[in-house]
Amino acid sequence: MKVTWQQVCAWRMRRQYLHPRTKGTASDIVGRLCGVQAQVRSAAETAVALRQVTPDKDAVDKGFADLSVLKTWAMRGTLHLLTPGNAGAYLSLMETTGFWLKASWQRVSGVTPRQIDELTETVADVLDGSVLTRDQLVTRIVADKRFAGIEDRLRSGWGQVLKPLAWRGVLCHGPNQGNKITFMSPANRFPDWGERPDPDEAAPTVIAAYLGAYGPATPAVFDRWLSLNSTSKPRLRRWFETMGDALTEVEVDGRPAVLLTEHVDELAGVAPVPGVRLLGGFDQYILGPGTNDETLLPKEHRAAVSRTSGWISPIVVVDGRVVGVWEILGAEVVVTPFPNGARLPLTELRKEAAHVARASGVGRLTVRIS
Repeated sequence: MKVTWQQVCAWRMRRQYLHPRTKGTASDIVGRLCGVQAQVRSAAETAVALRQVTPDKDAVDKGFADLSVLKTWAMRGTLHLLTPGNAGAYLSLMETTGFWLKASWQRVSGVTPRQIDELTETVADVLDGSVLTRDQLVTRIVADKRFAGIEDRLRSGWGQVLKPLAWRGVLCHGPNQGNKITFMSPANRFPDWGERPDPDEAAPTVIAAYLGAYGPATPAVFDRWLSLNSTSKPRLRRWFETMGDALTEVEVDGRPAVLLTEHVDELAGVAPVPGVRLLGGFDQYILGPGTNDETLLPKEHRAAVSRTSGWISPIVVVDGRVVGVWEILGAEVVVTPFPNGARLPLTELRKEAAHVARASGVGRLTVRIS
């Protein structure tokens, strides 16, 4: 089957609750999007609220409270919101990256694979029935002389030593205590938490979820979203091959990709999605396919979106494509279109700004096109 990128963008907008928006909860949105990046908590809250018909800036907090959403290190080693029932599948695939097994990482970190294994067992015991701040957790860990020499690594805010433990299902983030993060055992906290499946068993679940939001896509694009292309190529190929007839190859403006077979007819018949959307920083609409997807974000404008230190700007989306960036300055939404682009519709931008204001819990926002 042959389709156009215009059809793909329209289909993704619909699948990602951008057109139309949803009346669903944070859990519904997080599940559909295969997680929501939460390195910046406010960005995750905005991503969820902007997809709701009536934005609820507290939707994520409600998800934490009713145990339908958790926070942990997941795709690309970054913090994400996930649904407890599906989190194990994503984490299982992340563990296959095994960065702590590489000699280069061991030289820099001073931590051995054996210590990671020992930490897994120790932290599982320490967090059994407990919610601890980072300081409390590390203090308990380094009381064991096996780990006294890696205390500074354990206290690092980047969490490199703790990420393998998260992927093994030993810990996740707990409720903050003031400005301090906490850790807890997901198995203790979430009724829907189950055993992590074997990676080969988990892969079809994760691939199907990804293609259901960001398809059509290639295995390489999927792996960039998952692990920054750290999955072994034979393993990645096997994961896709074992899905068999559940996947169908499609041609998108001459480029081959795959889509869930159950979605082929829906993509072929999708109606155009005209109009404007203002999406927040680190939004999944751009993180799912990646900022280097030149059909979504022209190469010459990538630096305006993917900035220094991994910062991803809020984006202006018109007809499914990124055409500019925006920011809130005082009581204004300042929109900066990409050079030489089409004129942006001010009336629609004002409607979007009102939606952003409700999602952010701020007062009225006016629009200025820079």
